[in-house]
Amino acid sequence: MNKKIYERPVLRKVVEGIPNKFGSVKRLQPIETIDNVPIDGIIEKYGSPVFVISEKTMRETYRTAHRAFSTRYPKVQFAWSYKTNYLDAVCRIFHQEGAWAEVVSGFEYEKAIDNGTPGNKIIFNGPDKSDADLIRAINNKSLVHIDHFDELYTIIGLVDKLKERPQVAIRVNMDTGIIPQWDRFGFNYENGEAWNAINRLLSNGKIDLIGLHIHIGTYITMSKAYATAVEKLAALANKTYDRFQTSIGYIDVGGGFASQNTLQGAYMLATDTTPSFDDYAHSITTAMTAVNFPNNETPMLILETGRALIDDAGWLAGTVLANKRLADGRRSMVIDAGVNLMFTAFWYDHEIYPVHESSFQSEPTTIYGPLCMNIDVIRKNIDFPMLNKGDHFVVKRVGAYTMTQWMQFITYRPNIVLIDEKGEVHLVRKAEDKEVFRRQELVPEYLQNK
Repeated sequence: MNKKIYERPVLRKVVEGIPNKFGSVKRLQPIETIDNVPIDGIIEKYGSPVFVISEKTMRETYRTAHRAFSTRYPKVQFAWSYKTNYLDAVCRIFHQEGAWAEVVSGFEYEKAIDNGTPGNKIIFNGPDKSDADLIRAINNKSLVHIDHFDELYTIIGLVDKLKERPQVAIRVNMDTGIIPQWDRFGFNYENGEAWNAINRLLSNGKIDLIGLHIHIGTYITMSKAYATAVEKLAALANKTYDRFQTSIGYIDVGGGFASQNTLQGAYMLATDTTPSFDDYAHSITTAMTAVNFPNNETPMLILETGRALIDDAGWLAGTVLANKRLADGRRSMVIDAGVNLMFTAFWYDHEIYPVHESSFQSEPTTIYGPLCMNIDVIRKNIDFPMLNKGDHFVVKRVGAYTMTQWMQFITYRPNIVLIDEKGEVHLVRKAEDKEVFRRQELVPEYLQNK
């Protein structure tokens, strides 16, 4: 008689859909609609996967943010961060709400112009501005934020070729208590580099310094760090006036406000820990109003908020491809949306929900995308109900960066639709097909079929 092969036992943690001892039910409630539009219908018409943007959420979020600041400070201007989501439909909604454009490349600058943004309402940030970019922006009366000395010297060298007098700001980096400290961009405050840049700029006499800019980091959950930034920029503004009798017209505190997406490794959910717009506004405006600016001239407060304005408005709907068991017995699920579409899955624990009720039981599950890459992991570990092949799912809060950092890799990039305030669905970016790439590719004659 042959000896049976030993198979080690596997323990599976199954969560029943019944209340625990505290009376709460640990079960993912399905999400069947977005703004009362059935998700199944969107997938049926526009394919799977598909990004969905809620105009209603965008406008409500913007108005909440603007109200938080404008009720606390007299001169407030938002500038929409194009890199966060530069779909024309998205940008135009924010521009309709009153936001300027904040861009970091010649490409984004062109999009802002094409979206009807006046030149004097475009803030041009970033370390990579060509001579042609600078000439166009300055002649268009845009606000150029200088990132480094080489850019400053370039502008000085271009002055005699320009039709307009440059209107610039100095980007400053500093210690605000945030770790890691962002010191890659701009001129450092503590070592005197920022003050040196101001001296060189104003001593030239051919450039107008009208603003000071700071961007202390990304996903900032400590709102008081912004107050520290404002205090240091204000000190720099007063020092500038004392020496050059030049008043700073605006203080730009950049972006970095956190959304309610939970970072991987976080102890608590972001929905419980992320500061509100009121929290950020209180810290920033309290610091602004406490400063004795020269001649009691209150500078404009500019905010380049991106992530916190758009994340909640974005959704990704898709379809389950397969279920599998891993070597250690854990359950895994394969879906039709990978990290090429959701780059943010590398740092967020995205909230994923079934579209329909499937089971009252859930089990720790690893959710993979469809790519032939081992790193294509959407969620490493999530208690998730059993969905079958062909069932639909939806991911919340994917409005920021997914549609600008996505890549064409292995699969085509999908359709993006916008649900307007009346509940009508509009296609705002068409899915790719092979013709998109044929138009861009050139085949040498000797490789062409005869």
